[in-house]
Amino acid sequence: MTAPVTFQMTGRPATREEKFTALALWVLAFAALWSTEAAVGFTRDESVYFAAAEGYSQWFRLLFRSPVQAFTDSAIVRLWDYNHEHPALMKTLFGLSHLLFHDALGVMRDATAYRLPAFAMAALVPSLCFLLGSALYGRTAGWFAALSFLLVPRQYFNAELACFDMPVAAMWLLVVYCFWRALESTRWGVACGVAFGLAIATKHNALFMPFVLSPFALWRAWQASEGNPEARVRLFRFVGLFAAVAVLYGLLVVFLGGPAGFQKKFLLLSPHTLFFVGLAVGCEVLLRDLRRVSLPVTQALVPLAAMAVLGPVLFYLHWPYLWHAPVDRTAWYLAFHATHNHYAWFYLGTLMRGPPFPLSYVVVKTALTVPTSLFAPMVTGFVALVGRALLSLSERTRDWVRMPTASEALVGVNAVTSILIISHPQVPHFGGVKHWFPSMPFLGILAGAAVARGCFALWEVLKARRPSVSPLAVTVPVFALLMAPALLGLVRVFPYGTAAYSELAGGLPGAATLGMQRQFWSSHVTGVLPWINEHAKPGARIYLHEVNGFSFRDYQRNGMLRPDVRPVNSPFDADIVAYQYHQEFREHEFLTWQAFGTRTPVTGLYLDETPQVIVYQRPE
Repeated sequence: MTAPVTFQMTGRPATREEKFTALALWVLAFAALWSTEAAVGFTRDESVYFAAAEGYSQWFRLLFRSPVQAFTDSAIVRLWDYNHEHPALMKTLFGLSHLLFHDALGVMRDATAYRLPAFAMAALVPSLCFLLGSALYGRTAGWFAALSFLLVPRQYFNAELACFDMPVAAMWLLVVYCFWRALESTRWGVACGVAFGLAIATKHNALFMPFVLSPFALWRAWQASEGNPEARVRLFRFVGLFAAVAVLYGLLVVFLGGPAGFQKKFLLLSPHTLFFVGLAVGCEVLLRDLRRVSLPVTQALVPLAAMAVLGPVLFYLHWPYLWHAPVDRTAWYLAFHATHNHYAWFYLGTLMRGPPFPLSYVVVKTALTVPTSLFAPMVTGFVALVGRALLSLSERTRDWVRMPTASEALVGVNAVTSILIISHPQVPHFGGVKHWFPSMPFLGILAGAAVARGCFALWEVLKARRPSVSPLAVTVPVFALLMAPALLGLVRVFPYGTAAYSELAGGLPGAATLGMQRQFWSSHVTGVLPWINEHAKPGARIYLHEVNGFSFRDYQRNGMLRPDVRPVNSPFDADIVAYQYHQEFREHEFLTWQAFGTRTPVTGLYLDETPQVIVYQRPE
């Protein structure tokens, strides 16, 4: 075991051994997700994405049959309009995977073929956590960050789904890794731009990334240009180019009568496009000139130029829905998320229906859902980093600690960015913990750093008494002690991931007593489908509360629900009702009592004696 803190001011290439380890971690994570996904139910969102992916794949069929027709706006809108409130990268991959593995080859069931790209994306997180964690804090930290990530039950559950929350966390981590590696290679700077384009093509969360990374790039460029007046002048020119383009766009907004006029006049041949082209050409010219003067300053700025130019280009190219009306449809997409509706959410005994939301929500929710044995090192690692930063500010305490490097600050800032965004009282609070998944890999790396420091300190103590003691004799027991509770919790709650609560919450019963959302997203209905299949009469009318029509269809398509039963939209029309316990939907159970004339359920899904799904059957 080496000292756990290996401070790096710049990026460094992964060693051959690290590359093989990262590949092995990807294979292991992918195989684990693939081998267990059949038990996981279909969330409302996921079934919507299945339907969208099916439509998108039909466009590719049309593209091979009739390319000219496929590129018309009418054909594109017909097949790409559904669910256009989200970018198309992941849904396109879902559709192509389904087209190949289910329709063409017939080697996978319907849902698995859709989900396969999601497994591949989620499996990137342990690999990248290992590479970045090992480079910054040593192998012990990298291993802990990688192995612990999917042991968090809610993270593992979301990694099984053909949705966007885990893929955008993976893409966020990839962008940061490329950005960090760009400090030692301009090729990685270009890769950062490509990764950013793919990230914003995954989900809108990634749009915040330039605001996070730009200060680091500019600070690095400022430091690298110290003592080099020519490089400093060119740095100012580079910043001035971006400032000038921003001012010109601002003037256009004013002169064209506000955002509506600006949008209306944004055409292919317009000053708007000219400014973007000018930015792209200007970046290329300035960076080529700068490279002759200072390579380190160039390396610091290439990621900014690449994200600014390649990001929008890749976002436009990946989404056929934008091709004929890029400005109007992109504006609609951004406006949709800027004014996203609120969903009712149960939190500490309060049914939250709208803002302002509690400022402490995200931190409390994380503490109550991440296994405590993993959450404690996250807090320790983050507090240690912040504490070192604060102590290094004062001359009186600076000698006590090592000042955090820029690379550590990069990890620390990304560990809190998503958390801070969602913590804003006006931002909708729903979906459990998935909306701040981009922060979790970085918190995992900081947890790994804390664990590595602890292991190293313990090894130093033991080595003084027994010089022959092996580092693994310390690391393995510590890892087991911290990860075993998380693994047991994951196995215990699987496949009902949205019901997972930590030891700090008192598990599921404790969370219910605290007044927390017991489960959501409708996937827990799989726990009662076997009973329905066995007891429903032929052609029975089934009301699966919170399960939309797409999900009902998917359960039947994948052999999880009998094909003869029929969905209905009300307990009064149903022969069987499966009510999913939600505080905001309690009236649905009361209506079922009224419709069936009984308050006695026939079965249900109970986790640690906590009701999740309750089934009623109409008396004969």
